[in-house]
This record gives sequence, C-alpha cells and structure tokens, in this order.
Amino acid sequence: VQLQASGGGLVQAGGSLRLSCAASESIFSMNGMGWYRQAPGKERELVARFTSSGTTYYADSVKGRFTISRDNAKNTVTLQMNSLKPEDTAAYYCNADRWIGTLLYNYWGQGTLVTVSS
Repeated sequence: VQLQASGGGLVQAGGSLRLSCAASESIFSMNGMGWYRQAPGKERELVARFTSSGTTYYADSVKGRFTISRDNAKNTVTLQMNSLKPEDTAAYYCNADRWIGTLLYNYWGQGTLVTVSS
C-alpha cells in the first residue's frame, strides 16, 4: 500500500490547514488509518485515527480543533486542522495498517510539514 500525503504549509496561529492522504488501495481493506506527527526533538505521536469498526481517536491536544474524515470512493483520508497553534508545528505522517492473515502490516506515507507561526 502506498500513501501519498499532501496539504502541509505555513500558516499563522489561529489559521487552518487540511491534510490529505491518498491510498493506492481501497481503504475498506484497512484495519485503521490516521495521522501521526513528529516535532523536532520529539517522538512521533498519534494525532487522529479511525478504525474499521468505526472508532475514532483524537489526541487530547487536538480534540475540538482537528477532524479526521474519509472518502471511501476516493480512498482518501483527510485531516482538517483548525485553530492551529505554534505547538502543532511538526511533520505529519499518514499511516495505515492492515491484517493479512494473522500479521498486521503497517504503512507510512511521506511526511508533510506543517509550520504554525505565532
């Protein structure tokens, strides 16, 4: 599975950005998809994710500001980011995992940089 992320950029605090992740295969086949981020000098952290069972997870730091959604027809997952803060500055990575037999395979897209200026 190939994941192509897009939509990063530079925005002022309080602004909005929308990240998109296009999958090369049907997202119906995925166990889960979501977005992670990694700021300089910090570990990669989960931002938002949904699972095939319908569960959606948001990190506490983004609840109420970020929304993850999916377009099944386009095999695309979108992260709408509103009320951005300087601490949201990071490289954002699209992620998907899928069961093949008894093994869970993990896939990553390339990072897209989000920079929020104060």
